[in-house]
Amino acid sequence: MRVRKLTIAAMALAAGLSLTACQNDDDAAGQSTAPPAASTAASSDGGSGSAGSDSAESPDGTGGTEGTGGSGGTGGTGGAGEDGTAAKCSTDELEITAMDATVGGDTEGTVAVDLKNGGGRDCSLAGYAGVDLKTNSGTVSAERTGDPAPRIVLKDGETVTFGITYPVNDSGGSGVRITGLVVTPPDETKSVTLD
Repeated sequence: MRVRKLTIAAMALAAGLSLTACQNDDDAAGQSTAPPAASTAASSDGGSGSAGSDSAESPDGTGGTEGTGGSGGTGGTGGAGEDGTAAKCSTDELEITAMDATVGGDTEGTVAVDLKNGGGRDCSLAGYAGVDLKTNSGTVSAERTGDPAPRIVLKDGETVTFGITYPVNDSGGSGVRITGLVVTPPDETKSVTLD
């Protein structure tokens, strides 16, 4: 799936990105998506995380940002855990897709990222997905903020969705263009690149 090129404003100190997660229960007819459980933001403070990387600053001083990606969580890698819960989802079991989810008239743009369990078994996710935004000026890593994402059991065939929000560049300037995403599921080190 191709992610549409999105434009975001280049800011000297921070890019105001955020990430929220919610679970979609395909088996529950008529149920709506759960409320946001977590958020992340790009930061000029930097930090660490298993999926984070530094961004490149542009030569004209509009500056990139640096932050952290990564995730937390626990669980085994096969079958059920010792406490009878589902083992963690591995990157290879998840179908990861993204699409522009910006609604006309919104003051912020949104990219929706879906993690669909296609592994043939129930599995669990706990923590945040790591997200690096590939841009024309380098890489920007989303930093986790807000309450920790709860542990969820993702039944086979179910999807969990999180959104990445960013300020819309309506200044008419060149700005920074997102050219792709690198997504690392919670508690994993293997990433998936979406161009």
